[in-house]
Amino acid sequence: MAQSIFDLTGRCAVVVGGSSGIGRAIAIGLAEAGADVVPSSRRIDELEQVVRHIRSLGRRSLVCRSDVRDRASLEILCERVLAEFGHVDILVNSAGMTKKTPTLEVTEEEWGDILDTNLNGTLRACQIFGREMLKRGYGRIINIASLASFVAFYEVAAYGASKAAVASLTRSLAVEWSARGVAVNAIAPGVFPTELNAAILQGSGRGQELQMRTPIGRFGQVNELVGAAVFLASDAAAYIHGQVLAVDGGFLASGVNQ
Repeated sequence: MAQSIFDLTGRCAVVVGGSSGIGRAIAIGLAEAGADVVPSSRRIDELEQVVRHIRSLGRRSLVCRSDVRDRASLEILCERVLAEFGHVDILVNSAGMTKKTPTLEVTEEEWGDILDTNLNGTLRACQIFGREMLKRGYGRIINIASLASFVAFYEVAAYGASKAAVASLTRSLAVEWSARGVAVNAIAPGVFPTELNAAILQGSGRGQELQMRTPIGRFGQVNELVGAAVFLASDAAAYIHGQVLAVDGGFLASGVNQ
């Protein structure tokens, strides 16, 4: 019984932003748990690599490019998944961007780009795929929030604002959709070096401070997010709605570490 409630066999998952970093790890992890998985992003070459990996696990997949800033591309993605699989059970919203800029110097264009990707992109995907889930009366949506949903980080105000809003959006959708069979939750990763943030973490004072403030004493590895994603996507989390699950090595619990 304990094993079966985590089994995703027969489920269809879409991972937006699933070609690299956190999204890629979650896409493969969901496939390893039994789901058919469609990763999607802007970069077709990386998508093809992930799809090959998923198929090598014996799961079904397809290659379909999308851009969270382009609603039409997400609608096409949804249409193609429904045509191929007939339903979507799980949606993971992992596309994101950040840029380190003093707040006084942030242009409206930069601010808009970051919020349009991280917040509006999440909303677009939730609307498009959530509509289909609500029709069936079943779905699991997992948004990717951030430590910045809870605490401030130096000179990334736009990113912090966007991720705080993702946490709020997650709760709002849970209030609206939970009684109709769709669970909406989020994961807040701790410090996981990826292509998105490695340049401002590796070998920097910022990275040293973040590692010092993480009680486990190291950065995370993206595969360490898979368990949380499989849990929230599974029947084991049937009564969990509107939560932001921190997978952070103890960062948010930390006060004084020595």
